[in-house]
Amino acid sequence: MPYPDRNAYPDRFYPVVDSLAWVERLTKLGVGTIQLRTKELNDADALQIVTDALEITKGTQAKLVVNDYWRAAIVAGAKYLHLGQEDLADADLKAIREAGMSLGISTHDDDELATALAAQPDYVALGPIFFTTLKSMRFEPQGIPKITEWKKRIGDIPLVAIGGIKFEHAAEIFAAGADSIAVVSDVTQNADPDARVRQWLGQKEPA
Repeated sequence: MPYPDRNAYPDRFYPVVDSLAWVERLTKLGVGTIQLRTKELNDADALQIVTDALEITKGTQAKLVVNDYWRAAIVAGAKYLHLGQEDLADADLKAIREAGMSLGISTHDDDELATALAAQPDYVALGPIFFTTLKSMRFEPQGIPKITEWKKRIGDIPLVAIGGIKFEHAAEIFAAGADSIAVVSDVTQNADPDARVRQWLGQKEPA
């Protein structure tokens, strides 16, 4: 798999992690797009972790995507934001756009896609493609054919596939129409995360 275009957003390989340690690790490995997804933080803690994550990625090729905490993202000066449907309903889209942030939105069904497109997102995420145990999902796995259908519907907007995806699925998922693959457990629960990241990036093992 060719190395992702560093000028594209999001990169073809798009890991999602829940800690500053992971952000730092992936940044050092040369990952181009990293989403920080942490939950149940108060405003002060959210601002602190976003600020710290931005400091880690400052001066590197990594683009930090803040999940959920749009107020902290604005205050900290983040440039990339991802919102789920519930987060989107409560977000101030005008403030987000005025802050100059790119916006990605999660979708799981037709109604959610319509809601997402109305917000004029910079990318749309579709999931879960496969069964995942990482988070409780009220939606059944979408399957690979849904990727092709979604991509036809959204046209030039980048489509991110997420949910239970491993490197071995990548070629088929890209062929189905995905522009990017968001990856969680295939990296964070891998026995050798660094090697797996290099595999996704198309890099050779170090000598």
